[in-house]
Amino acid sequence: MQNAPIPKSDYLIPAGLTVVALIPALAGTVRLVGLAQGGPLTAANAHFFAQPLPVILHIIGAVLFCFVGAWQFSPGLRRRHLRWHKLAGRVVLPAGLIAAASGLWMALFYAIVPADNALLHALRLTFGAAMFVSLCLGLAAILRRDVASHRVWMMRGYAIGLGAGTQAFTMLPWILAFGFPAPMPYAILMGASWIINLGVAEVLIHRTIRRPALSVQQA
Repeated sequence: MQNAPIPKSDYLIPAGLTVVALIPALAGTVRLVGLAQGGPLTAANAHFFAQPLPVILHIIGAVLFCFVGAWQFSPGLRRRHLRWHKLAGRVVLPAGLIAAASGLWMALFYAIVPADNALLHALRLTFGAAMFVSLCLGLAAILRRDVASHRVWMMRGYAIGLGAGTQAFTMLPWILAFGFPAPMPYAILMGASWIINLGVAEVLIHRTIRRPALSVQQA
């Protein structure tokens, strides 16, 4: 079994997650290029130029977290290349913590731009904190060799971190139908992306992790 080829189906989820992660990665790259070139400067991005380090850390951390993390979701790759999985985890987890911590810092200390409102600000703080806590719990679980709990918390943390990619799919129908949303629908659509991702993560957790564990206990 150790030498059996990894089925192609094991690559579908990581490949799909990578495609979703491309959307915020491209936006982040554009942001970094703009910072490097010094503009264009607008009312919406002036705080990035005034204090660029948090947004640079956030983009780099999030890109590493989402791209490398996507390939942690291949069971065959994880079984066949456990050393790679562990080494990748040493990149994914710190990158995710940096992305979450810098995101929280920006939400707390950057000025709120006109396109945002109090609801979106609260959502960013809530889900940013939830991502940070999830990753910390994932780290604590693997340190005590509780692999099942580690996977659960890492899946939840990854789901929140990939929210920026899902936001493109929640936003696009509204933009095509009505144009760029006003602050309240914008906040609701942003929040929906995190909720959708966490909902999918909980379904996967129930199907692939919790159910086998229950079966073992009942046996």
